[in-house]
Amino acid sequence: MPKTSAQRQAAYRSRRDHGDGERRLNTWISASAHLPLQRIARHHGITRRTLIKRLALTADDDIVAALELDTPAWDHYFGVTP
Repeated sequence: MPKTSAQRQAAYRSRRDHGDGERRLNTWISASAHLPLQRIARHHGITRRTLIKRLALTADDDIVAALELDTPAWDHYFGVTP
């Protein structure tokens, strides 16, 4: 019996989401946030996906650079529980 579209899609998503590979992000954002993302991406000649990735990595780098290793703030940021 052939698979349904939903079954094929579920199998595809399952194959893509392993370990440290890519993760699915499915969300709705306001038009007031979407429009700037679209403009910035177009301005830099990149996709919105690439822009979001760069924004997240830059923000994370900035936060980590401001934290001291082995402090409660470090543990809190990385979700370490005692």
